[in-house]
Amino acid sequence: MMELLKVLVCMPFLLYSCYSDIKTRRVSNTVWPIMLAAGLPFIIYDLLTRGSPYLIHMVLSFVFIFAFVYILFQLNAFGGADAKIMMVISIIIPAFPMIDFFGTMLPLQGVPIINLFAFSVFGNSVLLTVIVPIGLFLYNLAHVPIREMPKKLGYMFVGYKSKVSDLKDRHIRLMDVYEHTDDGVVSHFTRGGTELDDDVVHELEGYVDKGFIDEKVWVTPGLPFMIPITAGFITAVVFGDLIFYFTLNYLVM
Repeated sequence: MMELLKVLVCMPFLLYSCYSDIKTRRVSNTVWPIMLAAGLPFIIYDLLTRGSPYLIHMVLSFVFIFAFVYILFQLNAFGGADAKIMMVISIIIPAFPMIDFFGTMLPLQGVPIINLFAFSVFGNSVLLTVIVPIGLFLYNLAHVPIREMPKKLGYMFVGYKSKVSDLKDRHIRLMDVYEHTDDGVVSHFTRGGTELDDDVVHELEGYVDKGFIDEKVWVTPGLPFMIPITAGFITAVVFGDLIFYFTLNYLVM
């Protein structure tokens, strides 16, 4: 019962973080102390009932996750809010929660060899981000003209086409750079995308009005990583560690 309550306490903070990340691409720093305070009764209870082995496991969980996400943060591969929520999870739920859900034991695949719940959450979240390119590709198959697909095949996995008139106030980036030359307006792919500020959008609107470019341009969404983290959290609770599962059942075989 206590393990289920830990999960239920974490879920509102994860869902709010997803909402905030989608709307503003930021999560307030006040969320993490509140989340930790909400989980404090469970931490105290586990320390009193399980003693020093639990304390050692919790410290190892936090130190490992802290070092791991700190390296990723320094490499600009991880956001600050993403790192903080992983560290809080590593303290509140250092080991896999074993939950009896109406006679079914969760996680369904059991506990992996490395019993660090937060690390499994991260691994799951990375694997689940694969769904996004697949979803974009399927969407583009239904919306991109067939004649354009061979030239923009790579674009179809990381972006979609949007009207220039719909670009303002959205968390997306332009996939191409547009330049006005003697031969007209030419475009070419830019790695990392082009930020869409008012000047860029106004320039594109001018090109559309003059017939230099099509009314739709390729854009790429900035995926809030809080969504994969939340999905990875739920997957870890219900199913288990995806990397451990695939390794054990496919790579080893």
